[in-house]
Amino acid sequence: MELTTVWFIIIAFLWTSYFFLEGFDFGVGMLLPVLGRDDVERRVVINTIGPVWDGNEVWFIVAGAAMFAAFPEWYATLFSGFYLPLLAILLALIIRGVAFEYRGKSDDPRWRARWDKAIFWGSLVPAFLWGVAFANIVRGVPLDADHEFVGTLTDLLNPYALLGGLTTMILFVLHGAVFLALKTSGDIRVQARRVAGIAAVAAVAAGGSFLLITQLQHGKPVTWLTAGGAAAALLFAAAANGRGREGWAFIGTGTAIVLAVATLFTALFPDVMPSTLGAANSLTTENAASTHYTLTIMTWVAVVFTPIVMIYQGWTYWVFRKRIGTSHIPVREPVK
Repeated sequence: MELTTVWFIIIAFLWTSYFFLEGFDFGVGMLLPVLGRDDVERRVVINTIGPVWDGNEVWFIVAGAAMFAAFPEWYATLFSGFYLPLLAILLALIIRGVAFEYRGKSDDPRWRARWDKAIFWGSLVPAFLWGVAFANIVRGVPLDADHEFVGTLTDLLNPYALLGGLTTMILFVLHGAVFLALKTSGDIRVQARRVAGIAAVAAVAAGGSFLLITQLQHGKPVTWLTAGGAAAALLFAAAANGRGREGWAFIGTGTAIVLAVATLFTALFPDVMPSTLGAANSLTTENAASTHYTLTIMTWVAVVFTPIVMIYQGWTYWVFRKRIGTSHIPVREPVK
């Protein structure tokens, strides 16, 4: 197998891991005002992802760095052509990270309410725009003969891309609701399961439509399997959630995300960014790649360090595996 293909698969794996892990983070953030009816409940919701959210974002950084090193032409075209959406994502992630850290710095309800809004919008904006971005990558964008993006922001806001954004947003809400049901106890757990049931219906409708359009317009024979598997996983998650089997429901939503991302990357290959102005202008795994020597060094680095990162992150989840509820939140003493 060519190293360019190997690194395309590695990058697909990195993005898949990011969406699987950060997906429920985004979902929890978007559900904060829904399931957190008072400060104690909001602290429970936030604490479910408190130990892991920053570790989950590492996959985004690594995925971006891998694209820069392995496919610099892809990275340059993507980050210049999608500058405004990606800038919005980065600003949202920064504000969200600050909100997690600063929310508890004051007992003033207005102070906390502002940071709660920052967590909500800092989760919703990336959840939506990542879907818009990847839908455009698969669909193709206007690239000239020099592989430069020659379109405008309105070109990126096409119906297919907006449906992709809606799909990821709803799917992450479902993923987050199931995660909250898995990680909490008491009334929050009950309400999270209820929200998951509603979100599952919306996710099946939006996700099924998006995957079907993707398959009909850009798919390959093999992607019928991944797209169909993603739809089946969503239905399985909905059924498991209805029976109160949160663990199986989480496996279902996670599998749906993995197979949906696999559908997009498989449909994309061997292109990394198709051009709507002609196939000759498209970026591929060959014309966008670094040198063979660079890819060889990167491969050895990935072989050594990827298992270490996965083992460490798995250990983190194991340590913080227990459920939490309002009884675990200490009562704050009033400031005298």
